[in-house]
Amino acid sequence: MTLRRYLQLDVFADRPGAGNPLAVVLDAEGLDDARMQAIARWTRLPETTFVFPPTQPGAAYRVRMFSPRREVPFAGHPSVGTAHVVLDAGLAELVDGQIVQEGAAGTLPLSVEGSGTTRTIAVRTPRARVVEVAETGDARLTAALAALEPGALPPALMDGGRRWWLAEVASESALRDATPDWDAIAHLAETTETMGLCAFARADAGRDYDLVVRAFVGAPARFEDAASGAANATLAAWLKHNDALPGTGGRYTVSQGREVGFDARLQLRVDADGEVWSGGQVCNVVRGTIDWA
Repeated sequence: MTLRRYLQLDVFADRPGAGNPLAVVLDAEGLDDARMQAIARWTRLPETTFVFPPTQPGAAYRVRMFSPRREVPFAGHPSVGTAHVVLDAGLAELVDGQIVQEGAAGTLPLSVEGSGTTRTIAVRTPRARVVEVAETGDARLTAALAALEPGALPPALMDGGRRWWLAEVASESALRDATPDWDAIAHLAETTETMGLCAFARADAGRDYDLVVRAFVGAPARFEDAASGAANATLAAWLKHNDALPGTGGRYTVSQGREVGFDARLQLRVDADGEVWSGGQVCNVVRGTIDWA
């Protein structure tokens, strides 16, 4: 019998049930690719991460990330959640308010602000680039955007490790009320080799957030993401590119997930060097061990 420490979390949330679920397996030494994939398939969560000793100088730990279908080179909420677990387990200490994660995307720093239940962790995401800006009436996008009243910025294809089409919507209510055309979004994802469509809108006045985001994944599965740190980081890079960041001082808050039964809050920051940091709070929900030889 091989018992490994196992936790389930809610990431980008101040309470259980509001954010994006994540499973974390500590003490992952000895698990091969097939067994890690089998565990991730068994948890049926968006991602499951596995923590190993680091191999790169300066890194506090090494992580591998798996969806139920495949290994993932980088994602935001698994990075934030895994750092939370590593810190709580006493496996690493902060250096100048940061911890360094080693993974398939290289070594990435995570910043930590606050402590206890209000602690916020943010990962510096891989730099995103503009692949193309769509022309008005682009036939590839027509069906996928048909239910979305357009906002000020044109649709754009961005690559931040994962490729997303980004589209601004005219108002918060228009975005929240929209019903996605899944066939059209899946076709867009498959034909352009992207994750799908990330739609966003400026928040109505008086909200405790600055943007509303809905991320429609079209391939290989079809689902709406409860809270995507990577998609939001790619969006932050696009907004910075257009001098259109909301909030103040390069910081803003995103509301995501209400339309699929969640209520996540993501904290985005674009620093003086143009680097994007994506993060939020994390809640422990399940603590125990997993018996997996």
